[in-house]
Amino acid sequence: MALGFFDQFLSPTHLGIPLILIAMVYPWILYPSPSNRWLNNRLVTLQGQFFNRFTQQLLLPLNQGGHKWALILMSLMVFLLSMNMLGLLPYTFTPTTQLSLNMGFAVPFWLATVIIGMRNQPTAALGHLLPEGTPVLLIPVLIIIETISFIIRPIALGVRLTANLTAGHLLIQLIAT
Repeated sequence: MALGFFDQFLSPTHLGIPLILIAMVYPWILYPSPSNRWLNNRLVTLQGQFFNRFTQQLLLPLNQGGHKWALILMSLMVFLLSMNMLGLLPYTFTPTTQLSLNMGFAVPFWLATVIIGMRNQPTAALGHLLPEGTPVLLIPVLIIIETISFIIRPIALGVRLTANLTAGHLLIQLIAT
């Protein structure tokens, strides 16, 4: 099968159905609309079942204290899913491949977990800065090194995520050409 240079911009299809239609409709399907009716239609019932099942799977490994994060985690997942679905549209750029968006999510979430960890369990949070059984002479040096690596962690993860997403797009571009 011979590919042209601009064939990557053709609308992808699956079983004869253009995926652009699914990509355009999908974000609106995910956002539930509130209703004051006792009986809902099939779409609202399906949405409710999806969100209930998704939330159940999300909160399964967490203890009761972590369940208060359900709303923000669910909102984040729906937002990221709809943003990635927008990447299926032709002639568009997926916003999640931007370093600024990844860092905009990584730093506040990292900072929130650090602050909550320091507030709720300060000894456990600070215990990660010093391995057990460290010689006394190495303690100041290790604390400085671990603190720097702890602060750099969200930056490194955001850059790695952006590089992996961009590398995937570049690989598809190179294979297509």
